[in-house]
Amino acid sequence: MMNVLDFWQSHTPIFAILIPALTAFILVLLGNPGSGSLAHDWRQPWRRGISLTAVVLGLLTAISYICQAANGEIIVYQLSEWTAPFGIVLVLDRLSALMLVLTYGLAAPLLWFASKQWDERGRYFHAMFHFLLMGLSGAFLTGDLFNLFVFFEILLMASYVLLLHGQGKARFQLGIHYVSINLLASALFLIGLGMIYGSVGSLNMTDVSRLLPGLGADQQKLATAGGLLLFVVFAIKAAMLPVGFWLPKTYAVATTPVAALFTIMTKVGIYAILRVNGTVFNDTLSQEILSNWLLPLALITSLYGVIGALGADRLRRFVGFMVLSSIGTILIAIAIGNSSAWAAALFYLVHSTLIAAVFYLLCGWITSQRGEFKDHLKIAPVMKQQFAVSISFFLVALMMAGLPPFSGFWGKVLILQATAGFYAQGWVIAVLIVVSFLSIIAFTRAGFVLFWRATAAETDPKQAAFAAYQDLPAQAPPRHDKTIYLLLAALIVYVFCASPILNYVEKAAVQLQDSNAYRQAILKTDAQGQYISVQPFDPEYLPETKYAGESPDVYAPYIPYLLTDQTLAGEHISDYKQGQMKQHAEQQPSEAREQPQMKSMEP
Repeated sequence: MMNVLDFWQSHTPIFAILIPALTAFILVLLGNPGSGSLAHDWRQPWRRGISLTAVVLGLLTAISYICQAANGEIIVYQLSEWTAPFGIVLVLDRLSALMLVLTYGLAAPLLWFASKQWDERGRYFHAMFHFLLMGLSGAFLTGDLFNLFVFFEILLMASYVLLLHGQGKARFQLGIHYVSINLLASALFLIGLGMIYGSVGSLNMTDVSRLLPGLGADQQKLATAGGLLLFVVFAIKAAMLPVGFWLPKTYAVATTPVAALFTIMTKVGIYAILRVNGTVFNDTLSQEILSNWLLPLALITSLYGVIGALGADRLRRFVGFMVLSSIGTILIAIAIGNSSAWAAALFYLVHSTLIAAVFYLLCGWITSQRGEFKDHLKIAPVMKQQFAVSISFFLVALMMAGLPPFSGFWGKVLILQATAGFYAQGWVIAVLIVVSFLSIIAFTRAGFVLFWRATAAETDPKQAAFAAYQDLPAQAPPRHDKTIYLLLAALIVYVFCASPILNYVEKAAVQLQDSNAYRQAILKTDAQGQYISVQPFDPEYLPETKYAGESPDVYAPYIPYLLTDQTLAGEHISDYKQGQMKQHAEQQPSEAREQPQMKSMEP
C-alpha cells in the first residue's frame, strides 16, 4: 500500500491529464456507430460505465490534489526528468488545484445527466468529453507557454465536435464561426509565442518572468508585444469585449449538457490572463499597459452583458449575456491587481461557473415544458411543472443577480472591499451596483413572461391547442431536475463553507504573486547559486549524445544540476560525457572561478 501511495505522490500531477486521455483513447477504440443506432448498441452501457468511472476517479484525484496544495507547497512534475526551463514541467499550486476541482466537480454531474439519452444524439460524445477534460486539466497544470497552447488546441478540437453534437443547421452555422474565431486566435497565439521566445529565449512561465525585467529595451518591448498578443488570445477565449460577441449565440445552439459544460471554457481564458498576463509579464511596462486596458474593457463587458440580457428574446441567449456580464465582473477584480481582489475574483469565478451551468440546464427543462414556444420569451400556456420550475428559476435569479445571502452577493462584496485605495474605485462601485440592479430587472422581465403572465391551459378537447398541451411531458426529462437540484445544493453549501473557501483563495492569490517561491520550486541553481538558463539558443552548439560525436561541451558542468541521480547513472549518459563531468567536479574546488557562464542576451 505504501508503494502505491509513493507512486501516486511521485507522479502527481500527471494523473489528472492521463486519466481523461487514456479514457478518451479507450472510448475511441471501442468504436461508435451512427447516432441513430446508439440507443440499441450493446457497447453503449460500456461507454457510459467507463466514462462515469473515469470522471469520478478524476474528481477524487482533483480533491486529493487540493488537499496536497492546501499546505502551500508548489509541486513540480518534470516530464522525462528534465528540469525547467529545458524540459516540460507541470506545476500544481493552490490555483491549479482549485480549477481542477471546479472542472471535475462540474463535469461529474453533467456527465451523469448526459448519460441518460443526451449522449445518444451524436457519435463519440464520451470520447470528446474526456478529450475536453484532458485539455482543461493540462491548461491548468502546465508551467510552459507552448504547452499551454497545445492543451488549448486539444480542448478546442474537442469543443468543436461537442458543439455540433446533436447536429442541426444552426449548430453547423455557428460552429463554423466558432471554429474560425478560434483558428485566428490560435494563429495569434503562435505569433505571440514566437515573439516571446525570440526575445527572451525561454517559454517556461517562471523563467520568462525572471528574465523579462533584465532584457534590453528593444527585446523587452518585443516580448511585451508578444505578451499582449497572448492577452488578445485569452480575451477571445474568455469572451471579453470587444472579442466576445460570439458567446451568446454560440452557446445558445449547443445541446443542454454541452452548453452547461462550456461555462468552464471561458474560465480557461480568465485563468490564462491571471496566470500569464498577471504574473509572468509582471514587469513595469507590461503591467502598465495591461492596467490601462483591462479595467475599462472589463467594465464595458460587464455592462454590455446585462444590457444584452435585458433585450434578449430567447432564454438561452439571456443566459449567454449574463455569462458575459459575470466574466466582466471577474476581470474587474483581476484588473484591480491586489491579492484581495484576486481572491475575490477566484471566489466569484467558482460561483459564476456553477450558476451559469445550472441556468443552461434550467433552460432545457423550461424548453421541454413549453412545446412549440421552446425558450422564446413569449407568453405561453402555464407549464405542467410550473411550481418546481418557477422556484428553481427564482433561486437561480437570486444567485446570479448577486442578492444576499447567496455566494454571488458575497463575491461582489469582496470585490468592492478590495477597491479600497484603488484609483478607479468610484467607477468599479458604480458599475457593479448598476449591473446588479439591471440584472434584477432582467430576471424580473424574464420571469414575468415565463410564469406570471402564462395563460391557462386549453381545456376544450376540440381545439388543436388542447392536444398539443396534453402531449407535453408532465415531468422533467430524465435526471434533468435532479442535476439542477444537486448543483443548486452545491451552491448553497458553497455559501455555508465560504469562510474556509475564502481563506483558501486568499492564500492562493498571495501564492500566485510570490514569484520567488515559484523560482525556487521550479528552476535549478548551479554551484554559485545562479539560476540555470540558456538564452537564446546557439545554433553552433552541438551537444554530444550517446549516439553521435564526442566533443568538448562547455555546458557539461550543468548536467548534474538538471537530471536526477537515477538518470545520471543510466546508460543514456555516455562515458565521454561522464568523464567531462567528473573532470569538472575535480577541478571545482580550486577553479570555481573558471566555471563557464551561460550565455546572456545581447541587446
